[in-house]
Amino acid sequence: MIDFFFLFFFGSGDPLFLEPYWQQHAASSAVVFSGWHRMSYRTTGDYFISVELEKHIRLLHEAVGNAVTDGRFIVFGSGSTQLLNALVYALSPENASTPASVVATAPYYALYKLQTDLFDRREYEWKGVTSKWVNASVASMGNFIEFVTSPNNPDGRLLQSVLGGSSVIYDHAYYWPHFTAIPAPADEDVMIFTASKVTGHASSRFGWAVIKDEKVYQKATEYMQLNTMGVSRDTQLRVLKLVKVMLAEMRGEGGIFEFGHKTTRERWSKLSKVISSSNRFSLQQLSPLYCTYFKKIIDPSPAYAWLKCEMEGDVDCSAVLREAGIISRAGAVFEASSRYARLSLIKTQDDVDLLLQRMEALVSKEDVASF
Repeated sequence: MIDFFFLFFFGSGDPLFLEPYWQQHAASSAVVFSGWHRMSYRTTGDYFISVELEKHIRLLHEAVGNAVTDGRFIVFGSGSTQLLNALVYALSPENASTPASVVATAPYYALYKLQTDLFDRREYEWKGVTSKWVNASVASMGNFIEFVTSPNNPDGRLLQSVLGGSSVIYDHAYYWPHFTAIPAPADEDVMIFTASKVTGHASSRFGWAVIKDEKVYQKATEYMQLNTMGVSRDTQLRVLKLVKVMLAEMRGEGGIFEFGHKTTRERWSKLSKVISSSNRFSLQQLSPLYCTYFKKIIDPSPAYAWLKCEMEGDVDCSAVLREAGIISRAGAVFEASSRYARLSLIKTQDDVDLLLQRMEALVSKEDVASF
């Protein structure tokens, strides 16, 4: 069993790379409210949702061009984490003779499996990786729910569903100009986004799903009402303020996407340069792509480096890195080979500088060993 605390607090995707941006916008992003304010269960919209925040989320997607929201329903969750199981529940067939099969393509985000196993309902069960089912008949795919992370966590690839006929949950947590080119607006039936990766405010625990089908939307809101009666009203107020600041600065030199992309691009470039001189390690291959937001071809800027240990004796890449004082998340966590490990490029600048320093020292040992 994977230790949950270790999984999320060591080698984590804590998005502190955006902290300097918000320090520069400290006054404009501040939120202050009195002790009597927002005490009621009620909100301005149905299902415990702030109408104003929903409106601004739609405006944000339209301004960035990363998702179609017109004619769609939006559900709020306590981070995208809560929405994962809410949507599995919403997509599971009612009164079916067999439970829905929940799957993902490796390497995949570990919470898909962990949550499905934890809740262990009769309506659905974890069935592993898509490669086991890719040759099954289309008719048999009707009772499958496929998680697709795009860009993928951990390797940053833009992915599509591989199982024809399945219900699909597209996790677009990283589909923002910080981390990838935006070739076109995402237009899938069920899409998840999270504030933690667009604003960097992981502690606020706010995410949202964009849903096309009304029945799926109703089941998802039913889950949220019974589970937590919606998202904290204080959180919704804070996120609204943050989104307003982002929209006001959009496409200018002080824009969050300009800041975020520059930061992650430079970090990826520096790490790539270090690894390029190594025979022991390699990184995932990512190519420049045209981005509709920046209106030009941009270089890769992934949130994570998916590092592979190439030497025959390095069977546990995470252990190799740990010996060199480098924290990573092991490939096995993503149901990939232990020869892989994920390195976070979205921590503080001090963290990344230390990573680069220790990685460079580790690579330089190869030259010494070759003499």
